Amino acid sequence: MGEVLVGAAMAVFIYMTAVFAAALLFRDNSIADIAWGPGFILVGWFSFVIGEAFGARQILVTALVTIWGLRLAVHIFRRNQGRGEDFRYAKWRRDWGRWFVPRSYLQVFMLQGIFLLVISWSVLLVNASAPRALGALDLAGTAVWAAGFLFEAVGDAQLERFKKKPENKGKIMIAGLWRYTRHPNYFGEAVMWWGILLIAASAPSGWTGVVSPLLITFLLLRVSGVTMLEKKYAGNREFAAYARRTSAFFPLPPKRKKIWSQKSP
Repeated sequence: MGEVLVGAAMAVFIYMTAVFAAALLFRDNSIADIAWGPGFILVGWFSFVIGEAFGARQILVTALVTIWGLRLAVHIFRRNQGRGEDFRYAKWRRDWGRWFVPRSYLQVFMLQGIFLLVISWSVLLVNASAPRALGALDLAGTAVWAAGFLFEAVGDAQLERFKKKPENKGKIMIAGLWRYTRHPNYFGEAVMWWGILLIAASAPSGWTGVVSPLLITFLLLRVSGVTMLEKKYAGNREFAAYARRTSAFFPLPPKRKKIWSQKSP
């Protein structure tokens, strides 16, 4: 396991340094978002080759990470075309001033690399373990992963179609999966990693893989996902009304508006 972990850490360090160099070249730290999914593909395939197990479970978990990472990278690349640097990175570029370059390297790219490696822990556990036949947990994990993948992909597709219509400019998406959660794509991504945990549970010390879904769920809820994105809509009355009736993360039926009535004396 030690050889796989050290090798994966080195690969992530080199990868994120190269992504940082590309961000400097294009003056756009949004490249970090596009690089997120492929980073997991790198860790998955690197650990698959170094682990030399090549069993059904190793093939399964590496394939699932590859499918998710490719879809996410393509989606974010298409979404970002022609938009310029994301508002989060643009704000840091202004706020950090002359310290922007070193802080970007450490606080954006290297920190993302650390998160990437920790979240990949369940994948590393599988690819560093001996090959064994697939069992019930693997089937359950794959089913959970598939549900999360569909939730994320469908949510992204619905939002993309909504934004393409000129009449929706400046409006809030409140239909489809977005009627039940304000962030179906984030919810789906978290669910996928809980599914991978179930697959990793059959590996030695597989229970330690819980760090993967716990960290990605925390990041999506409290750091770079829901919390940071919704700051963009502070003061937006339409979004405030939407937020009052719609769950932030877990899909729930929308709350009904309360109708107040005053009895006649």
